[in-house]
Formats: sequence, structure tokens, C-alpha cells
Amino acid sequence: MRDTSTVNDHDPGSLRRAVDHIRRVDPVLARVVRDVGPCRLVVDRRGGAFASLAEAILYQQITGKAALSIHRRLCALVGRRHPRPEDLLAASDAQLREVGLSRQKIRYLRDLSEKVSNGLSLTRISRLPDDDVIAALTTVMGIGRWTAEMFLIFRHGRLDVLPVDDYGVRKAMQRAYRMRALPKPERMRRLAEPWRPYRTVASWYLWKSIDGTVPLD
Repeated sequence: MRDTSTVNDHDPGSLRRAVDHIRRVDPVLARVVRDVGPCRLVVDRRGGAFASLAEAILYQQITGKAALSIHRRLCALVGRRHPRPEDLLAASDAQLREVGLSRQKIRYLRDLSEKVSNGLSLTRISRLPDDDVIAALTTVMGIGRWTAEMFLIFRHGRLDVLPVDDYGVRKAMQRAYRMRALPKPERMRRLAEPWRPYRTVASWYLWKSIDGTVPLD
């Protein structure tokens, strides 16, 4: 994933070009596009990159409703809509536990805060090719490849990300291509090769094809 092209908020034609390409190269996905309708991939740039990653960690492995409640209490604790690294480092473990964070997530958020405070530049990282962004972010405790890929897609609008570990994409691909079992990553990559450089948009359609929702949407 070396392409750093992104969804351009001021160019509605960028998504149309992606959809036209996908329909042209893959008849199976062409049917999915027909059934789902226009692509409405949303890129959320509210707050900062740090706040986006901190929120992604917070939302891991709990319901959206529970995560939203914890996030609101955390923001109230630090007195900001979007917590900064220094805010999380200044809060005690007891305070963070009181807002509902587990010990594990406190450890993850502190590691992210410390790395950013000690020179991990999220602004610089955002200019790197996809694979380099993933490599840099996964040095942070609690951020795996999937979280980094969601960051690329929904924070930066990268157009050629294929999240092969995402259950929704795997399940949708299994159904669309009538596979007997969930596809393995290597098979997914081979199947998705013609979708380049718009594998993000293809993944969005696969997410939408199974239950109408996408991660972090």
C-alpha cells in the first residue's frame, strides 16, 4: 500500500472515479455497488490525530454506547472536548479508572501519550505511505494493524487500504463471492488486486453490503 491518494472533500468526483473503476474491473462488486448505491465514505477530521487514536483505543472491545459514555466522562475529567497527551499523563490511574477505563486501556493511552510527547509526530506520520504509517502506529501499545488501517481510512481518507483482518470485510467477501469459508488474507489480497488503487472504497461497499454499517462510521 504505497499510494497516499486520499478522499478529497472538495472533489466529489474522486469517489465517482473509484466506483467507476471498481464496477469496470469486478462484475461481482459491480452488483454490490448497484445494490448499495452511491458511495458515502465519511472522513472525520474533527479534533486532532491524537484524539482520534485515543478514541479508537477507548472504543476497542466494548459497545459503542459504553465507549461513548466513558469518552464523555473522560472529556469532562480533563475539561476538553478532545483530550491531549498532557491531559492523560496528568490524570491519575484512580481518576481514569473512575471514568470507566480498564487498567489495560489506561496503559495503552499512557503509552500513546508518552510516545507523542516524546517525539512521535502524528503530523509527520500522516504524510507517509500507508505501510509506513501502519509500521509507526503499531509501535504504540494497544494499536494493532486494524486500528492503524481504520485511522488511515476514516481519519485520512486513504483510498487504497484493504483491511484483511476485518471480520465484516471477510464475511461480506465470503457472501459476495460465494465462498465456503471466510477467506484468508492472501486470497483476499489476490482477489482485491484489480481494485487498486481504490481498495478502501471496495471495502466500504463490502461493509455496507452485509448490515449497512462500517467501523467508526
